[in-house]
Order: sequence, then structure tokens, then C-alpha cells
Amino acid sequence: MKLLRSNPWRGTAIFRVFGSLNYSTNTLNSSSSSSTTSPTFQPLHHRILFNKGPRVSVLPVLHQWLKEGRDVEQSELRDFISKLRRSRCYNLALEISEWMGDEMNFDLHPGDVAIWLDLISRVHGIGRAERYFDCIPNELRVVNVYGSLLVSYAKHKCLEKAEALFEKMKDLGFVKGPFTYNVMMNLYSEVGKHGKVDVLVNEMEEKGIEYDIRTLNNRLHSYAAISDVDRMEKLLMKMEADPTVIVDWHAYAVAADALAGQLDKTWALLRKSERLITSKTRKSGYEFLMTSHAAVGNKHEVYRIWGLYKDVVGFYNSGYRCMISSLVKLDDIEGAEKIVEEWECGNKLFDIQIPNLLINAYRKKGLLEKARSYTEKLSEGGKEDCRTWGILATGYHMNGQMAEAVETLKTAASLECRPGWKFDCSTLSACFNYLKEKGMWKQHMNY
Repeated sequence: MKLLRSNPWRGTAIFRVFGSLNYSTNTLNSSSSSSTTSPTFQPLHHRILFNKGPRVSVLPVLHQWLKEGRDVEQSELRDFISKLRRSRCYNLALEISEWMGDEMNFDLHPGDVAIWLDLISRVHGIGRAERYFDCIPNELRVVNVYGSLLVSYAKHKCLEKAEALFEKMKDLGFVKGPFTYNVMMNLYSEVGKHGKVDVLVNEMEEKGIEYDIRTLNNRLHSYAAISDVDRMEKLLMKMEADPTVIVDWHAYAVAADALAGQLDKTWALLRKSERLITSKTRKSGYEFLMTSHAAVGNKHEVYRIWGLYKDVVGFYNSGYRCMISSLVKLDDIEGAEKIVEEWECGNKLFDIQIPNLLINAYRKKGLLEKARSYTEKLSEGGKEDCRTWGILATGYHMNGQMAEAVETLKTAASLECRPGWKFDCSTLSACFNYLKEKGMWKQHMNY
């Protein structure tokens, strides 16, 4: 079976993923030991790593690998794809998946199909994922493939389609555990239908389907979202009293967010949450705690958690994003600038979201000269991005500098943008109106 083709934004974040994986491709190298120890030999992951360029296809690297007479094991490619997905490098994961299925003609297992369906949804959207699903042979349409489509609907907030698929999965006998219920609970919470969460919980109880920690956390999220503190606290106490339930850090963190106005309770819950963070959950746990402490104005704790994060987790762009956004929330612009400088000195892969956080903070504070200076610095360093110029254009618009807003927006429009990104509607509309008023509309039509 052939995977649907066409990936317009290939090769994203190659450097970060393969630079940080410390990936071993011993089984990929089927050539003789003498050739693999040659000074000129480079393992496959190194070749992909140094195939620099955010939109450069990795296919020539894979083709060259085969041209040299080297084998590629399907299990190794699956491992590549798995790591890329965890690092959110979906475009690259999809490209390797397409190559594995279309050119290498490996037999596809249902797990492969489920993963590729998920990747298509993330890269090309739900419509393409649905068309791919329709082409899947019946023998491969098993529970995890249906589950992948359900998750895709949930991610895209396609409520009616998700509900219809959920019912079909019940008819097919694919709903026997908490997974699908958890997906639907999360979706209902995301779209604000919190009452549906309890309906699903009751249905699980009627059918004898046991909860897992995600089910309970979904309920906590739902109660927290509607500020039903009483039910949330009762559920949390019930979880603590149940010897079969292992309450994790996330449960206390969710409860703390809901009680953000009650500082004593919030800090007590955040301390409980921190004590439950394990070596496997340090990264996500510390990132969550930084933002939670920032939400209640506890700058000291934000810096303390950041120190722990750097000591025991390491250098991750996601951690820097959390820290910088936390400091911006605390109005500590000077602190955010220092963290950005630290990131600039140590990052292995440039992440435009990090400087954009600072530039957006400058915009909100009216520090447009600083915002402009940093934007131009990025441009001069080859890190130009339409989103950055878009933020600056909005800053000029909000400050009434419409001539500058128009020119900045033109620069943004001249750059390639990631699929799905859109300009700020109010800024775009204001620029159009300004050009019409000045009689300059026609000469700017190309933009």
C-alpha cells in the first residue's frame, strides 16, 4: 500500500532531533567493519544531521545510503520515526515514513498505518488524513488505526466526526478500555462541553470499564475549567484515599491552577506536585511548574525550578520557552532577555518561537525600537521569519505607526510561512484601510 504523497515543508528540525538523540545506527550499517571504521564513513543519522537547511529534503541522503550498497532495517526506520514524533518533527517523520512505504516497499503493519495517519493529519490536515484512511485495506483497519483517526479528529476539534467515529468503534467492538473514552473526555473539555465528561464516566461505570489515571486527570481538568472547586477537591481526596490509584504530579498541578486565587492552597499543591515528579517526568513536570508558579506571581520559585531543570533535565528549547514566557508573565523583561542570551549561546537548533516570545513582550510594552533591533538582528543572521515581522507589524499598528506597519507587513508577506500560520487579522485590516485612505492600494496589490 502506498502512503499519500506530497510533503511541502520537508526536513524541519533535522539538526535538533538527530543532534540530541545520540542515536545508534549499528544495525543500519551492514557494510564491512573496515568500511564502517574508515575516517570517511558517516552513519546515516550523521548524514541526516548535516543535511542542513530547514526545508531541505532528506531523500537524497537516504538514496545515497542505498547507492553505497548499505541496508536499512525497517525496525531502525520505525525507531527514527518514533523519536521524530516525540520531538514534534512531524514533517521529517512523514517524509521518512513515505520513503519506507513507497520506495522500500516494506510490509505495513497496522501500527505503521496508525502512525502515518497521525502524521498526515498533523502535516497536511484532517481532510488528507480522511482520504488516506479511506484507502486503507479492511484487514489493516484495526483498533489502533481507528484510534489514530479518533485522536486526529480530537486534535482538530472535529466534534461531530469524533462522536460518529466513537459510536462506530463501539459497534465494531473496539471500545473495551479507557483510551477512547479519555480521548473523547479531553475533546469535550477542549470544546467546553464539560457536562459530557461525567456522562462518559457514568457510561464507563455501567459497562464495567475501569478508569486509569488519565481518566481521573481528565475529570480534574473538567472541574477546574468550570471552577467547580468543590467537586475537584472531593475527587482529589477520593484519588488520594484509593490504594489502587497512584496520584501523579499532574493531578496536583491541575488542582493548583484551579485554586490560583487561594495562594496558600495553591503553593501547598504545587509542593505536592513537585515531590511526585520522577526522573521520567522531570521535563514536562518542571516546565508545568514554572508556568504554574508564574501564574501566581511566585518569581523566586520560577527561578528555583529553572535551576533544577537545567541541572537535571538539560538544554531543551521547550524549557527555555516555558522560562521566558513565565518571566514575561511576571513582567521581568530584563530576566527574559538574560535567558534568551543564554539560549543563543547554547542552542543546537534555532527555534524562532524563543526570540518571538521576547519580541512580542517588547511589542506589548511598547518597546518597538528594541523589537525592531532584535528582528533586524535575526534577519541579518539568516534567521528571518514571517511570524517575527508579523509581530513587529502588529506593534506598529497598535502604536499608530501605520506607514511602518505597512512596510513591515510587506516584509512578512514576502517570506515563506509555515502552513496554517496567519497574519493578525486586525493588523491586516488596518493596513488595507490605511492604503485605501492614502490612495496607495493599487501599487501594493502584489502583497
